Amino acid sequence: MTDQGAAPAHEGQRISTREAAELLGVKPETVYAYVSRGRLGSRSNPGGRGSTFDPKEVEALARRNRRAPAMSSPAAGTLSVHTRITLIDKDRYYFRGVDAAELAARHSYEEVAEWLWTGVLRPGATFTAPEASVATARRAVDALPEHTSPTDRLRVATIAAATADPLRFDLSEQSVLGTARTLIPTLVAALPPRRHDQLDDGPLAHRLWARLSGREASGASLRALDTALALLADHDLAASTLAVRVAASARAHPYAAVSAGLGVLEGPLHGAASGLAHRMLLDVLDRGTAAPVIADELRAGRRVPGLGHRLYAGEDPRARALFALLEDIPDAAPALAAARDVVETTARHVPLHANVDLALAVLTASSGMPASAGETIFAVARTAGWIAHTLEEYGEVPLRMRPSGHYVGERPPQPLPEQ
Repeated sequence: MTDQGAAPAHEGQRISTREAAELLGVKPETVYAYVSRGRLGSRSNPGGRGSTFDPKEVEALARRNRRAPAMSSPAAGTLSVHTRITLIDKDRYYFRGVDAAELAARHSYEEVAEWLWTGVLRPGATFTAPEASVATARRAVDALPEHTSPTDRLRVATIAAATADPLRFDLSEQSVLGTARTLIPTLVAALPPRRHDQLDDGPLAHRLWARLSGREASGASLRALDTALALLADHDLAASTLAVRVAASARAHPYAAVSAGLGVLEGPLHGAASGLAHRMLLDVLDRGTAAPVIADELRAGRRVPGLGHRLYAGEDPRARALFALLEDIPDAAPALAAARDVVETTARHVPLHANVDLALAVLTASSGMPASAGETIFAVARTAGWIAHTLEEYGEVPLRMRPSGHYVGERPPQPLPEQ
């Protein structure tokens, strides 16, 4: 026997799924995940039962897994994770190699989510929530105080939905995909409604609108919301996504992984940023000009919300795509003008471009939505990306997301503290 527990194969002999799993040190389900993601080739048995693998290819993958660092050198101080989901390059970003802004312009949020998860487009894809899951999530959310934040509501809904799913610990790809297709609509259905017509029918964006605005939505408005969801579905290893991958690395089930992302998202530097931009735009509209509003922000020691992005030297491509759609909505004209005023006023001294938080704020402020609506849109949208990263992480070596701490405290042994 080898040290991995599998007998060495003879030249030209193929090995079974169980033997491949033993060589790789993973579960058989993970072997199939490697195959589905193109990391490992397989061949069906002549009898049609099971698959076989080239032992040399399996051993090469095992060596790559052992070599692949979860972290770069300590001097660099940056985390580096191999991913095939999102690439950000030269003021553009791509989902599985396809321009994400173009994909969002041509396909619904549900279709973009399927592309992120599987690399296959499913035209007309819709997500439906099981009644039992929705009922459990709604009861939990309805019990929360009225002032509860959107992210807290979604986190509680996620945990409640998990308790209603006896298959949550099945981490196979098909099971996780089934969870994804029901969890996202469950999160939307669990939110308190502002309109009571067509609450649970139609595309996800239509259902979400009824939870965010009491106004009747125009076709252009619904298209803008749907595109915003698709644009925000993923953005590489943002802080919340990293938390999701850490949870998935420990083999937490998908609901727990999403809950980890929601916990990080609530910070004002991540998912809540659009709410700050929303309030700023309302202030600009109220005062008639951006100059005094920006002066107040800077005087208070705050950054002007909705401007600049560390990953884009130029304009955030998500903002550019969303602003183009908002141009077609008459009700958005005042908020758009306020956003331009903010950008132009700030650009007199600092050449910062609008980011997606400012574009999202224009959408929410002009649609009769509360300032917290952007946070809700962001969280629902990003759940698709979190599931994609969860699936990808399940195909990696477990517990690889374990950097070593650099201890800088007192060197032992130290005397016991005095009482």
